Amino acid sequence: MSTEKPVGVVIVSHSRAVAESVAELAVELAGGGTTAPVAAAGGTPDGGLGTSSELIAGAAARVDRGSGVVFLVDLGSAVLTVKSLLAEGDELPEGARLLDAPFVEGAVAAVVTASAGADLNAVEAAAVEAYSYRKV
Repeated sequence: MSTEKPVGVVIVSHSRAVAESVAELAVELAGGGTTAPVAAAGGTPDGGLGTSSELIAGAAARVDRGSGVVFLVDLGSAVLTVKSLLAEGDELPEGARLLDAPFVEGAVAAVVTASAGADLNAVEAAAVEAYSYRKV
C-alpha cells in the first residue's frame, strides 16, 4: 500500500491559529523525519474567524503530489465549504476527500500514516479509526 508520492493533508479550521497549531502538532508527532505535505487553511483571508474557499483550495494545491489530498475539518461551515468545493469538482485536486474523523486525533493519524507512504484509502482508514481511541 505504499506510494512514492505522499498523500497531502489539509487542516481546516475557523481559526488560523488553530489550523496552524494542529498541523504543527501532527507534523511533530509524525516523527520529525520526512513527512507528508501538510497545510493549514484557517480563518478568512483578512485574518478573521471563518472559512475561506480560496484558502482551502490554495492549501490543497500546495500539498497535492498526485496521490490525493485529505481534509480534516473542525466545525459545521468548514465541512460545508469543503463539501461545496468537492461538489464543484474543478477547484480541488483529483482524489480529494473530506474525512469524517476527529479533528486533532484524525489529523495526527492521517499525517503519520501518509508520512509512512500509505495510500489514500489507508490514510482515510487511519484517520477514521481515531474515533475509537479511548480516553478513559
